[in-house]
Amino acid sequence: MSTRLRSTLHRHPHLTAFLLGATSVPAFAEWPFPGLLPAVPLASTLAVLSLAGLVILIDGTAPKPAAARGFAWGAGAFLGGVSWVYVSLAEFSGMAPPLAALATLLFCLYLALFPALACGVQARWLAGGFAPLGFAGAWALTEWLRGTLFTGFPWLAVGYSQVPPSPLAGYAAIVGVYGLGLVTALVAALVAMLVLRPPGSARRPAVIALTGLLLGGALLHGMPWTEAVGAPLPVSLLQGNVPQSLKWDPARTGYSIERYLELARRNPADLVVLPETAIPLFYDGIPPEMLDAMAGNGHLIVGAAVRTTDGGYTNGAVARVPGQPPQAYAKRHLVPFGEYAPPGFAWFFQLARIPMSSFTAGPPDQMPFAIGDQRIAANICYEDLFGEELLSALPAATLLLNLSNTAWFGDSLAQPQHLQIARLRALETGRPMLRATNTGMTALIQPDGRVEAVL
Repeated sequence: MSTRLRSTLHRHPHLTAFLLGATSVPAFAEWPFPGLLPAVPLASTLAVLSLAGLVILIDGTAPKPAAARGFAWGAGAFLGGVSWVYVSLAEFSGMAPPLAALATLLFCLYLALFPALACGVQARWLAGGFAPLGFAGAWALTEWLRGTLFTGFPWLAVGYSQVPPSPLAGYAAIVGVYGLGLVTALVAALVAMLVLRPPGSARRPAVIALTGLLLGGALLHGMPWTEAVGAPLPVSLLQGNVPQSLKWDPARTGYSIERYLELARRNPADLVVLPETAIPLFYDGIPPEMLDAMAGNGHLIVGAAVRTTDGGYTNGAVARVPGQPPQAYAKRHLVPFGEYAPPGFAWFFQLARIPMSSFTAGPPDQMPFAIGDQRIAANICYEDLFGEELLSALPAATLLLNLSNTAWFGDSLAQPQHLQIARLRALETGRPMLRATNTGMTALIQPDGRVEAVL
């Protein structure tokens, strides 16, 4: 049976690799059929099977064919998983559709180079000895490179596929998302060994290792790594649902203000949170009486552009605490081509009309907001992809707060994928993650990665 499966996969290796990559995409967003076999982590299993198929395809091949198959896998995964980049460029940034399609294609093919590198390295240097561990190490290293080079783009790192109920989720608190990706790739390679090796004693090491990894993850997930601090904090996370196509129209600014005023009045709490640039004005241009009305008798955190002393502006969050000066956070990890132009790419903004696209980055170390007994570490939109950058707020921070505007990507996979990334951050840090977004998905995530509530 294993010989027949291997022969089938190798019949059209590049097409097969492309389809295997595309098969992994549902693992990075909420599984759409929660009532179907709920005890089985179907979505996370897809990622493992997809990588296992890739290992079978590159087993015994030369480095160049292996790299080509890894590239095809990456093309399937990224064209399927991050095609929403086109939505932001064509629908909301005004770029001509053919140019937006070309830019999206080139971006996805660039990302596909990293799986190609992992497979080429595996075939060239790591095929001997304990090959599964070599593949896992190469995969984790190239994912780390993808999340680091040119400011990084770690979206769809395979560790994000292993949120609960995956039995591997327990490793997140110990080794983070890249370490979890290594464990996931190792499990996939061991599954491939069960297919590639003949029945009997040759498969026994793979069975033992698989059993140990799955049991270890399940036991670790049950560990209480952190405990609650201070009194509970009632929070109201507001999602205005103002369409991106209308948000930056000056004639609609009053509508945005009234919308959030109405939501705040209907949903009072000790802490009221508005998402990233919820009101399309500089913070000092928002009438203070409006902010006071939104806060009611409690505290308010609002996402807004904040002017700097040198005439620039940051993508910020401001906390208003009664009787105290405002506390501010400035986004540190800006999005290239969205919030600033990398050197030599100023021409890009002549093709894409992106409002407020020249932000200044905030300092690397910023204090959490002090709200009652809680210390809230803010991060804005894309920043929560970089878990290592959130560590500067720990261990002082008791809560994590992400303010996002994923309206740029419409009703696409970007929103549930971003929610899954936030779940991993909660697992890594052992802290609740609050998410306030303009159009979805606003959520409360518990320290064990469980979504308590979502809009």
